[in-house]
This record gives sequence, C-alpha cells and structure tokens, in this order.
Amino acid sequence: MEHKHEFNRRDFLKVSATGTAGAFVPLPVWKEKILSRKKEPVVVKRKLGKTGLELPVVSMGVMRSDSAALVKAALDMGIQHFDTAQGYQDGKNEIMLGEVFKAYPRSSFTVATKIHPQDVDRRTGVIGAGATKESILTSIDTSLQRLQMDFVDILYIHGVGTREVALHPPFLEALAILKQQGKIRFAGVSTHRNEPEVIGAVTESEVYDVVLTAFNFAQGHRDQIQEAIVLAAGKGIGIIAMKTMAGGFLDKERTKPVDCKAALKWVLLDPNVHTTIPGIVSFDQLIENFSIMENLGMTDEEKAHIEEGRLESCLYCDQCGRCIASCKRHLPVNEIMRAYMYAYGYRQYEQAYTLLKELGIPENACRECDHCTAICARGYDVAERMADITRLSSVPKDFLI
Repeated sequence: MEHKHEFNRRDFLKVSATGTAGAFVPLPVWKEKILSRKKEPVVVKRKLGKTGLELPVVSMGVMRSDSAALVKAALDMGIQHFDTAQGYQDGKNEIMLGEVFKAYPRSSFTVATKIHPQDVDRRTGVIGAGATKESILTSIDTSLQRLQMDFVDILYIHGVGTREVALHPPFLEALAILKQQGKIRFAGVSTHRNEPEVIGAVTESEVYDVVLTAFNFAQGHRDQIQEAIVLAAGKGIGIIAMKTMAGGFLDKERTKPVDCKAALKWVLLDPNVHTTIPGIVSFDQLIENFSIMENLGMTDEEKAHIEEGRLESCLYCDQCGRCIASCKRHLPVNEIMRAYMYAYGYRQYEQAYTLLKELGIPENACRECDHCTAICARGYDVAERMADITRLSSVPKDFLI
C-alpha cells in the first residue's frame, strides 16, 4: 500500500488561511488534493462501546500540536475525535482547540480532555485528603471556559495507575454529578501504568464509559493489556489506544524511526480497540496516519518491522515501576523515563521539563549515589538515561517554548 501524496505544506497553505475560519476551498477539492488516488478518503469506523459514538479508527492526539491549521485540516479530512488535557502546553492546547472548534457545528466532532487528580502521589498511588469530589467538579469549568463549550464528550481522570485511584468514591461521585449537570457526556480514565489493573477497575465500575490506555507493539506486558481490553470491551467499555508509536524512535539518536503505519495497524488488528489517538504534529503525519484506513492489513515488511522493533532497546518504558524498589533513593524512575521518551522520542522538551518539575526532580538527581542500583525489567541503562534527561531540569523554561 505504498504511495506518496504530492500535497505538501506549501500546497496546503495555498488553499487555506491558518488563522481564518472557513478559509478552506470546498471540501471535496481539498480531499482530492490530499488523497490523490481517491476522490473521497476511505474511513473505517468503529463504535466506541456503550457510548454509541461511531468514530474513525484514527483520531488526533493534540498534545504536541499548537497549529490551528493542522486541526482544521484534520477536521476537514474526516477526523472526528480530538484528545487534549488541561495541562497540555500550560492550557494553551485547550485554548487553541476552542478557537478552532467554534467555527464548526458542535455535532461534527467530539473532544476529550483530562484532569490530573489532586493529592494523589504519583510515585506510590497513595490517595491524600485533597483528592476530593470538589477538586474534580471545579476543575472541569477551567477546561470548558478554554474550549468555549458547554460540555466535553469525554472527561478522563488522568494518569491513573492503581485500582484504588480509579475507584476512589469521591472521583466517581464527581463524574456522576458532571454527567447529570450535562458538563460531560461520558467519563473515563487514562492509564499508562499498571494498565491491566486499571482497565479491570474501569470494567467493574458503573460510572466509567471509556478507557484511554497505552497499547503498543513494544510493551512487555502487551498480552495482559490485550486480555483486559477484551474483557472491558465485552462489558461495553469504549477502548481508545494511546502511545501507539512506542516513543516514535527505537534509539536516542533518532536513526531508527518506528514505522508509524505498521505501529498503528498492529494496534488496530484488535477489533476491541475502537479508535487511536496518535500525536500528530505535521501535515505529512496527518496524511500518513489517516491513510492506513485504505488497507488495515499489514504487509510482510510491516510485520517484519514490528518483530524487529520488539528486539530493540527502544525509548518506550512500560511504567511497571519495578525500578523504584531497587533505586536507593526510591526515585520515580518510571516517570523520569517517560520524560526521557518525550524529549528524545518526540522532541517535546517542554512536556518533559514540565513532568520533571511536577515530580520535583533536580539536575543530577543521582549525584549522591556512587553507583546505580535501579534495575530495569527491560534492561535499559537507567543511570545513563537518568543523567541525560535530568539535565533538562536546569534549563530555563523560556528556552524550551
């Protein structure tokens, strides 16, 4: 299914104005330019569990994008679901989306945002007294104001890593109230740690409708995640996959890129995955990701790439947390490795910097240790990666924007 589109960013700018709503040429002409082999793009849709939403299997993760023109292109191409969060780009991500969406009928797209639960220890998962119902009820208004909307389609409790946090009664009560108030249509959690446990908790709950889970070919526990996905989907839970590109590159030097099409197709081989939210930051990525729907079957070359990628020491961390117990200082090594992936895989230095600051990780966090005792289940050189990424903590944030 190899073919190249002759439509590049320069062509796009000729037919659109980046800051003016409604400045696109008529949609059929635009699509014909984008997908030169077809008058209309192929769009494969799946129903998002019991929500009843029917979405293309490729949606847009907006976290790393600040381009209104790119979001408009995605909308006009046929992408319907957009994923953001309160913390992305210090709130500017939601603001940008709000400016774009106000020019489109509300029924023409769905949007999900996320709220980090307050007073939940990201290292241990211990829930503090500040993890209240009110903390969720008041936070949603910030997102609605930025998005210029009366409601969001999905609200996630963000970064859930334990069953206890997923089923914390005040959170469940708050989500139920927000549904009654009409501020959210559906509720869910996002998880990239202990995914099988969290997905299982979501399945048991009577409040959650959707789970956004890390799922990719490089995960060491992908079989366990897939088993949990099957059970959840069978109970009507909508399944959305993130981190599908496993860090984007297999090496820090970025000489071994992940085959994006192969990675997406591998995830979507499971019919219980209803849609995916690959992070899209360029017009080429938008076209490439969307085009997989022309043929979801994997070629022999794509299968070989996936198999070879599993043998590599890639940038993706399973977030299993086993390294924490073996670290003398009990640092949140798994979370720091996520910052490493943001920086070296995605070149999202601001996101990596923000995560390190949230964790309170200083430069040279390991300086008090004469040797590293942290053991990685995947065999990564923890000391080397820690030294590389914690340097970012000393860089002024203004240099990263």
